[in-house]
Amino acid sequence: MTTYDYPAELKDLIESLIRENASDLHISTGRTPFLRVSGDLLPLTSHRVYTKEDTMALLQLMIIPSKLEAFKNGDEVDFSYDFEGRVRLRGNAFLQKNSASIALRAIQKVKSLKELNLPEQLVQFARKRQGFFLVVGPVGSGKSTTLAALINMINKERREHIVTIEDPMEYAFEEEHSVIDQREIGIDSKDFESALKSVFRQDVNVIMIGEMRSPETMVTAVTAAETGHLVLSTLHTNTASQSIDRIIDSFPPNQQDQIRAQLSSTLLGIFSQRLIPGVSGGVVPAYELLINNSAVANLIREGRTHELDTVIETGLEVGMIDMNRSLLDLVRNQKITLENAYRYSTNPKALERLL
Repeated sequence: MTTYDYPAELKDLIESLIRENASDLHISTGRTPFLRVSGDLLPLTSHRVYTKEDTMALLQLMIIPSKLEAFKNGDEVDFSYDFEGRVRLRGNAFLQKNSASIALRAIQKVKSLKELNLPEQLVQFARKRQGFFLVVGPVGSGKSTTLAALINMINKERREHIVTIEDPMEYAFEEEHSVIDQREIGIDSKDFESALKSVFRQDVNVIMIGEMRSPETMVTAVTAAETGHLVLSTLHTNTASQSIDRIIDSFPPNQQDQIRAQLSSTLLGIFSQRLIPGVSGGVVPAYELLINNSAVANLIREGRTHELDTVIETGLEVGMIDMNRSLLDLVRNQKITLENAYRYSTNPKALERLL
């Protein structure tokens, strides 16, 4: 029976990811590992086809015993793994054909808004002392990276107590002017609700919630914003109007008017983003920005969220950004193709009218 040095195997895989500047590493039973480089999946043909035992052995090196036990009991598990202080990986382990598969995403060092090619308008939200700011978009659109840039901006500029609550923890921050406590669900707290409730007793100024997954998390986040905290979080939604509807629709009808009122007064803005394949390789961001003002607050309070798209389209002078205009700017600057602009637009007919 052949025995393998699994720590050396894992080290070699991650070294390959670093060397090739890959964004993702896929490890599965019944195939060789794959890297995603500049959006394309490439097989690591120098590695063997992994068996069920191989994938489980590699997984055991990366996750804590409680998460391993949950996985063995049939749960998908999120985790993070720090490789020699050189790269941090966000992982998800899941079953396919009754065998383990592992998807790992490389989390780079925290970059600035400028380095990420994100708009200057976002600076205003990092400098707020109170309120609720959302970054939204589909999976893999860079939401966590944008939040990390905002948190690090606060860290560089102000003396604040920042608490991050994530599942799993992604970016590791180096404290500069702020005190930063990073809590990972399943390790430092049992769930988002428990971590959020305790944050009120921790003398906190800024709260970063990795993802709002339940009505309990949403209402606690909005309450925290009402009571003098700056709250930053994400949602898996496509647009600003859809994000507000998602939050409100998470509550029973008899509570929705109250949530609308709270949101209308606490919301600072909603930033929706996509990462689009660039003409010269890599990916470039396209985005939409809703800024809360009296007109937006009234629409939220009155349940007229379907009108928010029009407000964004006509709100250029107050700093709002329309997704289609963002896409069109990228096309005109030869950053992306027109074909991809149509593919990633949430309203292709409106994009066509702008051409």
